Amino acid sequence: MTVVDVLSGGAAPPRSRAEEAGAQRRRRSAYALLAPALVLVIGVFAAPLGVMLWRAFTDPVAGFDNFAWYAGDAVQREVLLRTFTTGLEVTVICLLLGYPYAYAMVAFGPKVRAALTLLVLVPFWTSLMVRTFAWVILLQDNGPAQALLSLVGLGDVQLIRTNLGVVIGMSQILLPFMVLPLYAVMSGVDRRLVLASSSLGAKPLTSFTRIWVPLTMQGIGAGCLMVFISSLGFYVTPALLGSPDNALISQQIYVQVNGLLQWGRGGAMGVVLLLLTFLVLAVLMFVLRRASRQERAS
Repeated sequence: MTVVDVLSGGAAPPRSRAEEAGAQRRRRSAYALLAPALVLVIGVFAAPLGVMLWRAFTDPVAGFDNFAWYAGDAVQREVLLRTFTTGLEVTVICLLLGYPYAYAMVAFGPKVRAALTLLVLVPFWTSLMVRTFAWVILLQDNGPAQALLSLVGLGDVQLIRTNLGVVIGMSQILLPFMVLPLYAVMSGVDRRLVLASSSLGAKPLTSFTRIWVPLTMQGIGAGCLMVFISSLGFYVTPALLGSPDNALISQQIYVQVNGLLQWGRGGAMGVVLLLLTFLVLAVLMFVLRRASRQERAS
């Protein structure tokens, strides 16, 4: 409380007209700066989402017929389960590969860190189609991957047109989305804490699991969330590396909308995927918040 507040009995002095006008101009400036982002969000996200919701409940007739069809179709339920299973597999692979990679970016010197960072950013400079077609060449029946597997006695492994090939391609494409959040969190962790635990008698594995991993849980959660949610909507990579027998939900939505012109069914599938994605997000946020509370309590 300032001296003016004390002299005025604790109440703030009334603002002049000039101050009020200045405050209004600042608010208008803030709204003007926010307007392009709002227009972009409404035009790119909210409007298509509203059309999808409207189609899901009204096409061809108003009601829940599209959702009843989706819930009663065993093939669609299998595709939905395969989509989430594939997303989980891709997330685990990206975490297993991305965590040590991000740790190497933090542990090594500036030159090695710059090289590793460049390798992470290179995929962003290449088209998704180009990378996927490159995997088609690598994983084809007579491709380099099959030749390498033949050298170790595993030449009969089918890679292209299988869910395994889809997981390999999606893992490579989504790996940077795991590495970058992990690196951002790891770079802010004081590595002297690990050295202090070692000086107190903790073994390297104990220091890693009890000190380093808990301090990087936010990066793990952010990376897993980005990879998993992104994998649920993949279309190009599963379409080129997979087959109709292991199609994902994005391919089924394309078939319903573009092939069969069933806009309502496609919208219902999109609504179900959106709700399940929000559910996964809510569960993950709850787990991360609980882990953060336990960390502060300890």
